[in-house]
Amino acid sequence: MPINPDHIPALTSFLSAERLSSLMALTGNSAVAVELHQETLRLGASMMSIIATLEIALRNSISENLGNHFSEPNWLQQPPAGFQWRPQERDKIAIAIDNAKRAEYAKLTQAEKTALDVTAFPNGRPAGTSHLARAKARRRHITVSDGKIIAELTLYFWKRLYGHDYDQTLWRTTLKRTFPDKRLSRAQVAIQLETLYQARNRLAHHEPVLHDRFHETMNSIEFVSQRLQSRTASVEAPLATLLAEEVEGVVAREAALSARLNSYRR
Repeated sequence: MPINPDHIPALTSFLSAERLSSLMALTGNSAVAVELHQETLRLGASMMSIIATLEIALRNSISENLGNHFSEPNWLQQPPAGFQWRPQERDKIAIAIDNAKRAEYAKLTQAEKTALDVTAFPNGRPAGTSHLARAKARRRHITVSDGKIIAELTLYFWKRLYGHDYDQTLWRTTLKRTFPDKRLSRAQVAIQLETLYQARNRLAHHEPVLHDRFHETMNSIEFVSQRLQSRTASVEAPLATLLAEEVEGVVAREAALSARLNSYRR
């Protein structure tokens, strides 16, 4: 539906003149700038869907790999002797545990929350305990599964495991099995995951991923989808097949958007 010219001042305010400034400078037309802004967001949403699938697949692949490697039921919170998480990962795990407990606490009825006071305050709840302090004390006594904690860990955590810090302790011992192509190095995998991570962050903050950045991101999407748990890169790999139609659509949408943008540069 064409944009109502009478709505342009309000839309410019809603979207911000700063966000629209580069498109305004390019097109010289406020309505077109808003249209292109929206098309860029739609492209980003489509890319985000693809990256989300890769993130889910990656974290599950890594979790299964490390679970088998450590042979410990609680490997995430209490890894076996001889292995230690770096401070950054230890902190991220602690945050993920708290987030998982928050989510479970939110599902409880008021009666179930109140029942936690027995374990949270075995000697009775101190007078003057704030609502926030009471909730925190209760949450500490909620048990959450590793699966729920894993789901709370972000792509930042998972891509970090392919960094230099874990070359000897994780990559060489086990994580190379998640990308079993013998021609691949840890550094190659790390570079592609970093590209996906940066693109994901931009998209999550509604920033454009276009031109060279778009093509770099699509190359990384291709890399992971064709190589995760695959001995050779293949368009027939399970993830590549699953995402093929979405990837084709995103590439076509970006090409059309880029062509439209370039038409204003002539």
